[in-house]
Amino acid sequence: MSNTGSSAYEGFTAEEQAAMKDHARELKAAARRSSRADKAAEAARDVLAKIAEMQDSDRIMAERVHAVITANAPVLAPKLWYGMPAYALDGKVVCFFQSAGKFKTRYATLGFSDQAKLDEGTMWAAGFALTEVTAEVEARIAALVKQAVS
Repeated sequence: MSNTGSSAYEGFTAEEQAAMKDHARELKAAARRSSRADKAAEAARDVLAKIAEMQDSDRIMAERVHAVITANAPVLAPKLWYGMPAYALDGKVVCFFQSAGKFKTRYATLGFSDQAKLDEGTMWAAGFALTEVTAEVEARIAALVKQAVS
């Protein structure tokens, strides 16, 4: 096909391609692990290692988000999802942290999948911008993850 318009498909950004490659590596690594307990322990270590690699402001927020989620929704299992910390119930991602540095955005994001039980009428938020994790933000995250798994 010839490209005659100005709306040419540019393809995925380098950051998006890297995230897809991260996800493929995560799937391969998970398949190689032996027992369920080994898989869970390794996945939790992978999340902490990924958080430790982040830039300072993202790392600080991700550490707090991780602590709040694991304390308030212990049924959620940490795992990597497209190279970012995520928290799953029965293998399905419920929520995730996306660092600003990963996709070169001006804020980090706490997102929720369709598995989260956040339904509120006919429209509700499924993503939240984070610029700082204060005590108030921690309380809001705690309430959201509790609702997400209720």
